[in-house]
Amino acid sequence: MINILFALPEMTVACAAIALLLIGAFRGEKAGGLVTSAAAVSLLAAALVALGGESGVAFFGMFAVDDYRRFVKVLLLIAAAGSLTLAPAFLGGEKKGIKPEYAVLVMLATLGMMLMISAHDWMALYVGLELQNLGLYVLTAFQREEKRSSEAGLKYFMLSAFSSAIMLFGLSLLYGFAGGTGFDDVGKMLAQNPALPIGFVVGLVFVMAGFALKISAAPFHMWTPDVYEGAPLPVTAFLAAVPKIAALSLLAVVLGGPLIAAASVWQPILIVLAVASMALGSFAGLLQKNIKRLMAYSAIANVGTMLVGLVALDPARGGMSVLGLQGVLIYLPVYCVATLGVFGVMAALCQGDAPVESTEALAGLSQTHPWLAFVMAALLFSLAGVPPLAGFFGKYFVLLAAVKAELWPLALIGVLASVVAAGYYLRLIKIMYFDKKEGEALVLAVPRSYAHNGVLALAALFVVLFVLWPAPVIEGARLAAERMLLP
Repeated sequence: MINILFALPEMTVACAAIALLLIGAFRGEKAGGLVTSAAAVSLLAAALVALGGESGVAFFGMFAVDDYRRFVKVLLLIAAAGSLTLAPAFLGGEKKGIKPEYAVLVMLATLGMMLMISAHDWMALYVGLELQNLGLYVLTAFQREEKRSSEAGLKYFMLSAFSSAIMLFGLSLLYGFAGGTGFDDVGKMLAQNPALPIGFVVGLVFVMAGFALKISAAPFHMWTPDVYEGAPLPVTAFLAAVPKIAALSLLAVVLGGPLIAAASVWQPILIVLAVASMALGSFAGLLQKNIKRLMAYSAIANVGTMLVGLVALDPARGGMSVLGLQGVLIYLPVYCVATLGVFGVMAALCQGDAPVESTEALAGLSQTHPWLAFVMAALLFSLAGVPPLAGFFGKYFVLLAAVKAELWPLALIGVLASVVAAGYYLRLIKIMYFDKKEGEALVLAVPRSYAHNGVLALAALFVVLFVLWPAPVIEGARLAAERMLLP
């Protein structure tokens, strides 16, 4: 019973998913709206449950709960609930209802991410990772009647399975040298063997490559633009925001905990991944005419910037920088809110029967739908890091950590990459406010969706008014980072 109490948020999501699956099975597709709304409420309820409870390790040392993991789980659950709220506008509309299995798949994928975050053992990590992937495979190919959705699902399945195999091979090597699958086993082995065995280094490199594929870090980004473009719009929103929280926070736990003694190996790898991601994401995004592909390169660039926070080490303590991890924990909610908001604006609009994907389709949006244009502009400015919007604070803390860790060149590259990436964000704003509309006008996909409009309003208020009351996020991130790195 004590073990179950530690996993109460996960149990909440699992039980709700099973119950909603049964409702969908018995009532059919007409229960889609009810199941989707109930799923969003269930995820928010699980977030409330995750706020409480005690810290500790359960299930024979395989499952850990602490303030850091609670903070990340709350972010994850809120982001997943937000993505579900935006889904009916695109997948449902007025003529056809959203299918109930969509919300169930989102909940099961979110459950896998929660298990990843609380993993304290390589086996638990891999089980959570595969539960997440199974849901995402089906979601990516959810619109089976569309060729590009099926193609995106196949691409994601093949490359994700490939990355899982790479990671599993690396984990098997780490297990072989540590003599156990627990995170503590690896830490003890590294403490007893300052000179790292070459086989252990090879395993660590494979694990890092697997993580890089999961978070879309260059040069392991090849699946991201194609999958984002081919997947249904709400699935792209979910993929772009929610899994990043789980993967990056788990990477911080692994590198800042059991593998901190191997920082001489993984720090150069992360530096290369960060520089490549920021450079490729910033420059390649300038060439994109499809908004979903543009946001894919935006995700790659932002992941690169967040990796800078994990690269920064504290020279006085010899561990991961608290300021760097705090910057990542500030960056994650800001990035997720802005990304979900941008896709939410796209889901709210359609051109005839087709969704809005081309950048040129947004021409004249400020004249036809000024509210949506304002929300889109605010979110894009935040992604660009323009002060005093919320995105500026995320980049500021991450780059400040790099400066304090004496990684001046990396911080400078981060600033220059942000300036370059601002070009494609500003181009979208210019199209919305200064270009004239040609062709068929944009119309609202779901004109009376109060929940959809409410999510967009909250996203805009968050990024615009963040500067007035940043303490909850900044202080919460600082406490979470300290509890994780300074036990």
